[in-house]
Amino acid sequence: MTNDSQPRTQWLGRWGFVLAATGSAVGLGNVWKFPYMTGEYGGGAFVLVYLACILAIGVPVMMTEIALGRRGRGSPIDAIRRVTAESKGASAWSLLGWMAMLCGFMILCFYVVVAGWSFSYLWKMLTGGLAGSSVDDMAAIFGANNANPFNLGFWSTLVTVATMVIVGKGVQAGIEKSVSWMMPGMVVMLVIMIVYGAFSGGFGEAVQFLFAFNAGSLSSEGMLAAMGHAFFTLSLASGAILTYGSYLPRHASIGRTTLSVAVADTLVALMAGLAIFPVIFANGMEPGSGPGLIFMSLPLAFQAMPMGTLFGVLFFVMLSMAALTSSISMVEATVSWLTDNKGISRRTASWGIGIVLWVISTLAMLSFNVGADWTLAGKHFFDWLDYLTSRWMMPLGGLGVALLAGFVLNSESVREELGLSPAVHALWLFMVRYVSPLGIVVIFLDALGIATLEFGVQWPWLLLALAVITLIGELASPRLMRTLSA
Repeated sequence: MTNDSQPRTQWLGRWGFVLAATGSAVGLGNVWKFPYMTGEYGGGAFVLVYLACILAIGVPVMMTEIALGRRGRGSPIDAIRRVTAESKGASAWSLLGWMAMLCGFMILCFYVVVAGWSFSYLWKMLTGGLAGSSVDDMAAIFGANNANPFNLGFWSTLVTVATMVIVGKGVQAGIEKSVSWMMPGMVVMLVIMIVYGAFSGGFGEAVQFLFAFNAGSLSSEGMLAAMGHAFFTLSLASGAILTYGSYLPRHASIGRTTLSVAVADTLVALMAGLAIFPVIFANGMEPGSGPGLIFMSLPLAFQAMPMGTLFGVLFFVMLSMAALTSSISMVEATVSWLTDNKGISRRTASWGIGIVLWVISTLAMLSFNVGADWTLAGKHFFDWLDYLTSRWMMPLGGLGVALLAGFVLNSESVREELGLSPAVHALWLFMVRYVSPLGIVVIFLDALGIATLEFGVQWPWLLLALAVITLIGELASPRLMRTLSA
């Protein structure tokens, strides 16, 4: 059964959800990782594969999470328990909700440290603390920034406090109101940097780097990277989207809303590339420097360009907002569960979680300085949080959600919630039953280092073959014919 008998706060409009979900999806990874991966794995060819993976894996799973959240009207735990009970499924499926909620909180425990880097560099840019004449100088600044536990701890604490202040104000007054200016503000700053880049002398090279179609350079490794990024960039299986979906009004179209978020997320990533790489190319710097692109190469490039301080400040303000909108979404599932089940106020729940978050994130922060020697199986505490969430919990959670919706839940209830036409619903069902699970399994195996079968068959091509065979079987099945004629 659903939770319609109990009133639940909702977004003021569909665009409130779109901005919040896009803010959740657009994080630090979008600003540098997507453009970098695009250039490394074939430019336009990689972009096309990425978009195909967004449609085949990301969008179906995201639609499913939103539908589960809105149908269950609760935290991931409560929502999954309710929709499973409605379909008379096993209560053990609610473990997916527990894992999603825990996953989001664990990600946040190390994410606030990384987000602290953004705020720290914004301050350094404002105060002239990023002066250096080489990438080595910038690397030394970055190392010194992390080596001081009081400095790094201050900035991660600032992110924690800011997150809890916003979440504590509620869905409409806190989250929706904040993202309503953060996301447009981020886009405006990206546009300003793109316009500058168009006249910087490196814009043509940046476009070539990002979009030149070279199918021969797209390897099976690139296809795996595209699938992985498509899944993780939408904040799936971390409780954020499912919880945000629980606040979505009944009249809002889940299909159109999901596509809006996916398109916005992809556009922001592409705009980030068009903002960053003209500056890099105009200054003769190396575009493929990974994380160092933002915290080492780019600050050096800002020093060499006219009005570099201004554009550097704009960039790190944008980066800080991207980090903050993501951190807000990661804690909302836990806050929602506490307020729904423990009878405490949202403000109390937020600050209680904030204290726990601060303690655990401090341990993660210490991995870069005084705790550098505290390792288990060769990994620091920070690394373990990242490893467990990205390589285990998120793929398994996404797989569970797809299988739950595709094979366990009552098809009529799901169709009613999604509100799709018979043909589109049949396509969604096929994707969520077969294509998305297969893609997630491939991502999971790749993350574990099992990317190739012993006899040399690459997993992406095996996935494609299995999907085609399954599609033929589905098209020939009486069940699909009944669905289309319903």
